[in-house]
Amino acid sequence: MISSLHKNATSCARLAELIFFPSFCELCSSLLELPHEKVICRTCLQSLKLRHSSFCLCCGRFFDDTGEPHLCQKCLQKRPTFSCHRSCGQYNGKLKDVILLFKYRKFMVLGKDLARFAYRTLRNEEALWWGVEAVVPVPLHPKRKKQRGFNQAFIIAKELAMLKGIKLVEGQLVKLKNILPQTSLKAEDREKNVKGAFGIKEREKIEGKVILLVDDVYTTGSTIRECSSVLKNAGAKDVRALTLARA
Repeated sequence: MISSLHKNATSCARLAELIFFPSFCELCSSLLELPHEKVICRTCLQSLKLRHSSFCLCCGRFFDDTGEPHLCQKCLQKRPTFSCHRSCGQYNGKLKDVILLFKYRKFMVLGKDLARFAYRTLRNEEALWWGVEAVVPVPLHPKRKKQRGFNQAFIIAKELAMLKGIKLVEGQLVKLKNILPQTSLKAEDREKNVKGAFGIKEREKIEGKVILLVDDVYTTGSTIRECSSVLKNAGAKDVRALTLARA
């Protein structure tokens, strides 16, 4: 009886909310009718494009063909500091729109949605997950974090760590320099910009561990490479990387 009354009250409250305080999807402007829909509708979330079937087994670069995954020319010539990187999809379309809403419009609730999307897309990537002992977010400089109000990589990493049952290690990989935003620089300048920008707080928290490094977008890979190098120099056994999208 009490349970039935509670359900009716909840339904009435939800109906009143829809009538007097309607919310609309930020992408398609449709009414957000379902209780769990926040910021964007379920249809838009479900329509996020997944990655291509063919990609580099090391850096995760997407290929135009649909053949078997293989190493790209860059990775054949010189392996990066991380052993494996995977992205959910290309940084375009609705996936890009959702990331921008999360990162710059500060719809932080989308962080969990994006992390779950990443988990569903990449959970069977054995090369990415096998033996991982710690999930580490790419850090922001304290000044940048204060300006934005949050670190988007931390929100994604925290949810992924919970979904996979892996320890989240936050605050050990730190940003030492408040450098220019990577998005404002040309590809050739990004490597120089991040050089020496990251450090380790307590080496013993990293030493001997297989690390999964998490960030939102992989563009040239300079940030991921520099962070991986710092982690490896601190004694990490191996570093893999996961990003939501690849530009």
